[in-house]
Amino acid sequence: MLNLAKINKSYQVGRNSLQVLKNVDLQIEEGEFVSIMGSSGSGKSTLLNILGILDNFDSGSYTLDDTVIGQLNQRQAALYRNKFIGFVFQSFNLLSFKNALENVALPLYYQKMARKKRNRIAMDYLERVGLRDWAEHYPNELSGGQQQRVAIARALISQPRLVLADEPTGALDSQTSNQIMDVFADVNAGGMTVVIVTHEHDIAERTRRVVHLRDGQIDEAEPMTALN
Repeated sequence: MLNLAKINKSYQVGRNSLQVLKNVDLQIEEGEFVSIMGSSGSGKSTLLNILGILDNFDSGSYTLDDTVIGQLNQRQAALYRNKFIGFVFQSFNLLSFKNALENVALPLYYQKMARKKRNRIAMDYLERVGLRDWAEHYPNELSGGQQQRVAIARALISQPRLVLADEPTGALDSQTSNQIMDVFADVNAGGMTVVIVTHEHDIAERTRRVVHLRDGQIDEAEPMTALN
């Protein structure tokens, strides 16, 4: 489904260049449930941003569903990203002035879908994550776990083939984190490819493959299969 070959990425820090990713090779097949683990500063969020076509890379190649990503212009990249990828972030990124239903329906609003139809679909997705009864509540009326489930429903409503989640349980307690991972496991069981960045071993162990990053490189010395 996706293939990274010899990916390098650097950022300019003052007069110095900081290399964040170093010759990263990574292949993920369709339908996989993968976690990317690494300590702070290991490059895992940068790697996820490259996978999500949110950031460019300096050298190497990235192929997603037989499309060479580096050859897309900015408009093509945005269209491909919106069509193919769903994003979930640690900070939820919900609009405070919209209720749960409106937040979930937002991607369909941008697709110019009629309000009645998009709200009906959004309600179905809220029900899927167990929040149908909270549809009219605003983010400040929801717990962290509920907000994250709203964010997951929003990521899924466009029916992406790939879901990318950046530390989706980082701000949640262990019980709520397990509930969120149950949602991802259910999504993956339905055939969707899920990639999660995390620094938590218990979260990584809920996935089916673990990729370890250390200092911007895939650590071949670490096991790449989850324990479960």
